[in-house]
Formats: sequence, C-alpha cells, structure tokens
Amino acid sequence: MTVSLTFDRGSLLLRGPVDDGVRDHVPEAREDGRVGALRVPAHRYHLVVRALTARAQAYEDRARAYGVLDLPAPSVAARDYQRQAVDAWRAGGRRGVVVLPTGAGKTVVAALAIADTARSTLVVVPTLDLLHQWFDMLALHFGAERVGAVGGGEHRPADLTVTTYDSAYLHLDRLGDRFGLVVWDEAHHLAAPSAVQAARMALAPFALGLTATPVDDGDERAGAVADVAGPVVFRREIGDLAGDFLSPYEVVREKVRLGPDERAAYDEASRRFRDFVAARGIRLGGQHGWRRFLEAASRSSEGRAAFAAWREQRRLALAAPQKLEVLERLLARHAADRVLVFTNDNGAAYEVSRRFLVPAITHQTRPSERRATLQALRDGRLPVVVTSRVLNEGVDVPSVGVGVVLSGTATVREHVQRLGRILRKVEGKRAVLYEVVTEGTSEEAVSARRRDHDAYR
Repeated sequence: MTVSLTFDRGSLLLRGPVDDGVRDHVPEAREDGRVGALRVPAHRYHLVVRALTARAQAYEDRARAYGVLDLPAPSVAARDYQRQAVDAWRAGGRRGVVVLPTGAGKTVVAALAIADTARSTLVVVPTLDLLHQWFDMLALHFGAERVGAVGGGEHRPADLTVTTYDSAYLHLDRLGDRFGLVVWDEAHHLAAPSAVQAARMALAPFALGLTATPVDDGDERAGAVADVAGPVVFRREIGDLAGDFLSPYEVVREKVRLGPDERAAYDEASRRFRDFVAARGIRLGGQHGWRRFLEAASRSSEGRAAFAAWREQRRLALAAPQKLEVLERLLARHAADRVLVFTNDNGAAYEVSRRFLVPAITHQTRPSERRATLQALRDGRLPVVVTSRVLNEGVDVPSVGVGVVLSGTATVREHVQRLGRILRKVEGKRAVLYEVVTEGTSEEAVSARRRDHDAYR
C-alpha cells in the first residue's frame, strides 16, 4: 500500500502503513491521532524520502510544491575558493554551511549553488537592506521576472524569493513547501529559537548556510543550526584571503587613560561590584556566572546597587573623554579616507555625531535616511559615518578603508564583523582598524576576549 506525503502548516504528514524501518531513520516522528497520520517536522522531508526509498516503500509525494528551474549560469567570474566551496557543499549532499569572511563574495557562492541545484529557492536574510541587496543580485544573475520578496511591505513569492528571518517565522508554515533550496544568509542567526522554528517549517531538501562567524562548536545552539542547515562544509578565514582577495590590513590598538576624577569614580564603582560578587561566591568567568550575578542582584537593594555600580564602571570605561581626543587625531590623519566609527550604544554615536558634525546611523534612523547616508559614504560625498551596532553586518561599502572601534562588546563575532566592513578589495587600498581601549579598566579584558581570532594574530 502506498504512503502519502502532504505538507501541513509547517510539518509533514505521512498517511498509510509506514514501515518501522522508516520511523527508525526519521527523528521526531510521532503519531497524530487528530488527523490519523504520522507527523514529522517539515525540515525532515529529505530524511523521510531517503528512508522510504531505501526501504523500497511506495509513496505518493503531495508535499513538495517547488519546481525544477531552467536557470542560466551566473554572469560572474567565480574565484577558485568560491567554486571549491560549492564543490564541498555539493559533496555534502547540498546541505551545509560555508564560512567566508565579509567581502569574500558569499553571494557568488549562493548564485552558483542556486544554478547548480536548479530548484525554487528561498533566501533568508536578517535585514531589509540585505533583502534589497539580494533581490538585486538575483535579478542580475537570473532575471528580475523570476525574483520575488516577502517582507518589508511586500508579499510576492516567486521562483527565487528573498525574505527576512522575521518574515520567515511568520510565513513558512504556509510557504514552506514551495522551495527546494533555502539559503540562510548570516547563518549564525539560526541560533535564535524563532529562526530555528522557522527553519523547521521548510521542507526544502537542500540548504546552504552562509556566514563569516559561525556558531562555535562548544555553543549548545550549534547542534540546532547543524540540524536545519547542515554542518560546516567549507571554511576560509580572513588571513587566508587577505592581500589576494581581500584588502591587506592592519589592526592598531590605541590606549587612553581616565582622568583623576573618572579614575576615582571607576575604582569605587568597581569595588562595590566586586565586593558583592565575592561575598556571594560568584565566579563571573565560570559557566552561567553572569546569569548567577543577575539573579542575585535582582533579589535585594544591595544587589541592585551592585548592578548599578557595574553599569557605572562600564560607562566610565567605554565613554572615557580621551577617546574623543584620539578620534579627533585619527580623523585628521585620515582626512583623505572614508571612515566608519563604531560605538557600543546610540548615546555614544550621537555624541560623536554632534562633536564632529558627522551623520549617525542607529536603529532609530529611518530607512530612507540610512540608504542615502550609506550611498553618500560610498561615493565620497560623506567621508565619515558613525554607527552603534546596526552596521556590524550586511552593509556593502567597499570604499571604506578605515574603521575606528570606540567601544563594543566582548564577542569575537562583532569584532570580526566590524573588521570585515573595511576589507572589501579595492585597488590600492590598505585597510586599518583602530581599537580605542581605556587602560586599567575592564575594557582591556573585553578587548582581549574579542580579539581571540586568527584575524588578530
């Protein structure tokens, strides 16, 4: 008797006598008495088909609604490592993550993979800016008539569709059967629970993840990413490509000191924070140490005072007045260059904007203003732009060769992304990333942690 496969609100239903051997090879398969069928998350579709085929069990596939496409070869001269990436992905069963630095042409890898797979494709991106960039890229290679978008006020699925992670979460329970390949741009976003849930609703047998900063193997979320996108199948780092395919670069650390008053205030705030932590035996460097501190701090006025002290000492370190003096000197040194200034928060970005009369881009910036500002930076009408954290990824400004990190988090991902913003290859460009750090404060340890990457060795 034939087994019937259907797509149902982000999952797969198997009706009919399913062989026990099939069940054994499909994780999370469970009987759903409401509909009288075996229910499986949609992203297990490729395992279901493989298991049915291996057991020679007849089946009728009513689940897949995606088509086979006749696509032209992408109109681009691919580099050797880009072709090697696609070869490795194909060898992995067309499921896997490709790790390449920002500026190394991950979209070219995607275009080659889309043409190679020749199936209806969904590209999922984290921002609307990237949605528009990918739309234009797909239209260039495969024709605008084939390309649609879901998100940003549009709902126009097509053979090749671009959407955001947020829109995928909202719509893949209905659209998850329409694509044979899903490309996850900035695939580290799949570590978020909502993104994983969206990915589990897509039955596409093929998946390609693209990122410069994959989720670490030691991260408990790495398994969820591999489950929906596949393992890392190809990897090149900044050091592998710098000079040949990325701009040569250097990283310079500039140290500043707190003034006497700021130093006294910093030391007092730091002492109050450390005393609270020590009194409760909390090891901040241990597993879940920070979470334990937050839990303890929420239970008493003394704890809330300790948290306020931590925020104060952090504010003093990140916003040291001498940092702006260093920035003034660096902007004068690079008056003929285009510069991106990075801060950790909007307040610092707006302070730089006011003092140096340069535009700021934050999450509060209107999309039209943001696009106009970035275009002016690209073509040289604006030599300097300051941003908080919204330009860490997904922005193409190849003319920018100087980055100044005034403040940031301890994450390696953020620091590598900021370096990547200035590495796109332009003839004659030598990029430089300045990191301004307050000496004798916790910011030195933050700087050391975020530089734990081959790009800084």
